[in-house]
Amino acid sequence: MGRLVFLFASSLLLMVAATTVSAATVEHSFYVKNFTVTRLCNRQVITAVNDSLPGPSLRVREGDKLIIHVFNKSPYNMTIHWHGVFQLLSAWADGPEMITQCAIRPGNKYTYKFRIINQEGTLFWHAHSSFLRATVHGAIIIRPRVRHSYPFPTPYREVPIVLGEWWNANVVDVETQALALGVGPNLSNAYTINGWPGDLYPCSQNQMYKHRVKQGKTYLLRIINAAVSSHLFYKIANHNVTVVAVDARYTNPYVTDVMVISPGQTVDVLLTANQPVGSYYMTANNYASGSGTAVGVPFNPTTTRGVIIYQGASSSSTPLMPVVPAFNDTPTAHKFFTELTSLVGGRHWVPVPLNVDHKMFVTVGTALDVCPPNVSCLGRPPVGAALSASMNNVSFVSPTSLSLLQAFFFNIGGVYTTDFPANPPVQFDYTNPSINLDPPLLFAPKGTRITKVKFNSTVEMVMQNTAIIGVENHPMHLHGYDFHVLAQGFGNFNPATDTSKYNLVNPQMRNTVSVPVGGWAVIRFVANNPGVWFMHCHFDGHMAIGLSTAFIVENGPTPDTTLPPPPTDLPQC
Repeated sequence: MGRLVFLFASSLLLMVAATTVSAATVEHSFYVKNFTVTRLCNRQVITAVNDSLPGPSLRVREGDKLIIHVFNKSPYNMTIHWHGVFQLLSAWADGPEMITQCAIRPGNKYTYKFRIINQEGTLFWHAHSSFLRATVHGAIIIRPRVRHSYPFPTPYREVPIVLGEWWNANVVDVETQALALGVGPNLSNAYTINGWPGDLYPCSQNQMYKHRVKQGKTYLLRIINAAVSSHLFYKIANHNVTVVAVDARYTNPYVTDVMVISPGQTVDVLLTANQPVGSYYMTANNYASGSGTAVGVPFNPTTTRGVIIYQGASSSSTPLMPVVPAFNDTPTAHKFFTELTSLVGGRHWVPVPLNVDHKMFVTVGTALDVCPPNVSCLGRPPVGAALSASMNNVSFVSPTSLSLLQAFFFNIGGVYTTDFPANPPVQFDYTNPSINLDPPLLFAPKGTRITKVKFNSTVEMVMQNTAIIGVENHPMHLHGYDFHVLAQGFGNFNPATDTSKYNLVNPQMRNTVSVPVGGWAVIRFVANNPGVWFMHCHFDGHMAIGLSTAFIVENGPTPDTTLPPPPTDLPQC
């Protein structure tokens, strides 16, 4: 018996030692500043990190500690969010402005410190202040620990593919103007692949992303939608791919020739170069679900493209072009969004919690607001109203003097209330366009109303899109957590029939879910990470006008489930 105990203790020590050895500290310096680039025939001043677009990729392994020194040399207030990273007991490093920290003011700096725990795959980092995310972003590539392998054949190469959006304008001015006029932001001028618009745009023949491959080799494409306000279809001519992960969660292999990726989402796919030697375009174009609604949602109809070039291909050959989906191809989008499933038993897989402690039914969509004094709102019905957005008829307003996390941690009153409604204050026919004839339904009161839940409680949320102003697919992102996507559908959610559609066996896990246009999505998660966690639409224009809320998760019963004090260099307001 003593020998068995000794062997067990020895094995445990070896496991701890292996874990310690396999983890590393990865340190970077981010210099955020303005610099000039040429795109679409124009020289444009942009704000970016380390003079690059996209910014630097962070390459880490599960278990590593990151230390990122951010020096704000730009003229704007700035925070950086590590999108999808759990931030277990490190909520102070999450990054959303006025939620977990005040902004890093121009000329100042802040050091983000956090660990990557129980996550593998592709995430990304981006600015969480105004529209600066358009040019301040980059990949986070999380590989397994040393001596751990992928749950699929080891690829020959790994390739980040960052999809973005480009304006021939100062993006901060784009947002400022939209808010001043009470309308949506001006449309972007182009989409980009790894910062390049591609040869379908003016003056861009030589500004196209190119990737060279060897015939017969398999590549892991880590695809990120860093666009500000656009769902994007992505295709490669004549090639199928196999989806193996989404939002840094392994999936069952899913073969497809087209993907749709919402802002804030990532998709990892295996691409095998199994076609005749030649060149093949990859494309990204808008999935514009909200067009044709009561008011109409304008969108950028253009297509960006890069090119896959096989080794040995003739430089004079014309690349093959895929047939791109129509902008309103909701059936294709819904098929991709709903058919993915989790890899049960895979590393970091989490079974669905079956007992729910806190149920919520939350409407999500656009709304109207009274045009404020001295602001020129343009023609939204009724004339003179400003565009707004809400969740359960609450249009979220960020604090101005103190972050939510500081107010929670130091028990400071007057910053927020914990009375966010768990159900709509008024029930109505949510997806019927005729509701736009009922003005009281269209206006959402402003407030900093959030939800407090106990540590380790299970939260289920039904998110219901509404037809107020117009139906639209909303990408809803939750900070600090992944959640199970139990079901998605169209029309009004009906608990009598739709709960039977829940996948409680192998639902996909996400940190960002697209609530279907004129439809609903159901998510479930265990609130086991103390702190304040933002939830918002990942269309920055919608987040800016109130399509947001937040959760306070109380501390657990032990020191290792209790949020520590803030770092001494946390920016102050």
